Amino acid sequence: MITELGHFALVLAFMVAIVQTVVPLIGAHKRWPGWMALAEPAAGLQFFLTAFAFATLTWAFVNSDFSLRIVTSNSHSLKPMLYKISGVWGNHEGSMLLWVLIVTLFGAMAAWFGSALPPTLRARVLSVQSAIAVAFFAFVLFTSNPFDRLATPPFDGQGLNPLLQDPGLAFHPPFLYLGYVGLSMAFSFAVAALIEGRVDAAWGRWVRPWTLAAWIFLTIGIALGSWWAYYELGWGGFWFWDPVENASFMPWLLAAALLHSSIVVEKREALKSWTILLAILAFGFSLIGTFIVRSGLLTSVHAFANDPERGVFILIILAVFTGGALTLFAARANTMEARGVFSMVSRESALLANNILLAVAAFVVFFGTMWPILAEMFFDRKLSVGAPYFNAAFTPFMVVLGAILPIGAMLPWKRGKLGKVIWSLRYALGLAVALAALVWAMQTEKTALGPIGLLLGSWVVFGAIFDLWSRTGRSGNRFGRMLRLPRADWGKALAHSGLGITMFAISGLMAWELEDIGVVQIGETWEVGSFSLTLDKVEQVEGPNYLSTMGWVTLARNGSEQAVLNPEKRQYPVSRMPTTEAAIDYRFLRDVYVVIGDSQADGGYAMRTYVKPFANWIWGGCIIMALGGVFSLSDRRFRVAAGARKTAQNGVPAE
Repeated sequence: MITELGHFALVLAFMVAIVQTVVPLIGAHKRWPGWMALAEPAAGLQFFLTAFAFATLTWAFVNSDFSLRIVTSNSHSLKPMLYKISGVWGNHEGSMLLWVLIVTLFGAMAAWFGSALPPTLRARVLSVQSAIAVAFFAFVLFTSNPFDRLATPPFDGQGLNPLLQDPGLAFHPPFLYLGYVGLSMAFSFAVAALIEGRVDAAWGRWVRPWTLAAWIFLTIGIALGSWWAYYELGWGGFWFWDPVENASFMPWLLAAALLHSSIVVEKREALKSWTILLAILAFGFSLIGTFIVRSGLLTSVHAFANDPERGVFILIILAVFTGGALTLFAARANTMEARGVFSMVSRESALLANNILLAVAAFVVFFGTMWPILAEMFFDRKLSVGAPYFNAAFTPFMVVLGAILPIGAMLPWKRGKLGKVIWSLRYALGLAVALAALVWAMQTEKTALGPIGLLLGSWVVFGAIFDLWSRTGRSGNRFGRMLRLPRADWGKALAHSGLGITMFAISGLMAWELEDIGVVQIGETWEVGSFSLTLDKVEQVEGPNYLSTMGWVTLARNGSEQAVLNPEKRQYPVSRMPTTEAAIDYRFLRDVYVVIGDSQADGGYAMRTYVKPFANWIWGGCIIMALGGVFSLSDRRFRVAAGARKTAQNGVPAE
């Protein structure tokens, strides 16, 4: 009965979303306050109805209600509770309900915290956001109903995909969706501004927090997915350039560009058209990612569905919203005149260069992801585009971005002197070059990748530190003043430092990784670099809902035991699917990564061993980036309320 109530609540939310899409939009056009005011309670009601529907579906999973088709297909009575709950979004129908829930959540938050927005803009933003919800409500109810019943419920379910039964992947989709769907708010602000025909500094200030929040969630979601792939799939890598990985990475790049261009709109009222276009493209690429994951167009370990009919529905949503917004953009482009004038050497120019590099890098990834499909459709050729293309085509943009980032961050607005900024960064550059030279002298193999990565990464980190230091004046208690700097300044420094750390970590891992693959007998010892590993025994172990072939591997260095590792090869009887569980000895400067394979005819076991320097620094850098975003988001100077206060202080009442 409770699931029927959830289904009914979802239908009601759909109807409320239709009303919220139409009535406030008409009210804003006619300047009818009552009609515009309807948007706020409707947004809250829409969210609470959707949240109730999502809660009832979660209840069905927790209580193993196998009368629901989705629960039968994605759960089992013996499954641990965490994976019963994550099973709610570990499938196509449930994940789309989560998508809709987050769309309505962002709409409700805009209603609750958007009191400083002008009434007409607020009404239009909430209407556009609700229009997005209408499209996905229709998609869920008409093609992907999570409350579909079975005429004859089975005694037990088929279980969740074993690859998804992992803590990292339990939390990865919600964070990723918060980022994907969070970009819908930037899209709604862009379309609402186009309808009004006005983009100004206040608009840039309003759109920044939403974009920043989406970027933070995307950063965490991508990092969790990368970490999961690293330790769960057993192949030893952190990024495969898989189509679905790329589908999340492209919006992240465009969101980063949008975040920086909105600063120019806020500070200088320049780059207005470009910022609106980025807001449209960022959410458009989120929709492209949804299409890739659910259409069956591309094969991926991350794919949720393989249904061309559903793919066509999402393609229609993509065409209507992205195509409609771009058409409106073309019609209104002449109303977005840039007021700010700046020279070639200025912070505006540096941010524009940042935008161009990030946007072009996103389209390079898009081309590599979609080219195999285009080649098959138009040339009848089956092609694969892998890591060599992406590494060669994408990396140069990141190198240039890292090189100019510290300089651009310290350039003044409107007009600056390049030589003066570079001179102020001389110590940062000297430290970065010294570190790179030290590593070059110490390494045994003369590959330039590691030292160059260290040079670039440390240049970004030291540049961020010296940028903070330069804001403290030239005398007195400079450390004290640095601690009292606004959170946004610290947030920028942390985010840039996190990027530098990640750049170095990826370069160092690729340059200095060691690998060994072979067949090992029980009791045999093998060497990888300076490490000795011994396969002590292999036993069959029974888990909560799986059977495991588990190895005991003693890791030693210079005769001293460092860890006992337990690599596993699991078999899930319900799904009849094997998984590989790598055993990893995590240390600050390196990981030792061991994978056990199948038993061999001679009684040995296939073993793969990696020594991965600075692996944890990759995700540490991502955490620091996200933390920098949180610091910036918490700075009230860049909140909508701050903008309202500033307007009021200037003698113009805030609407």
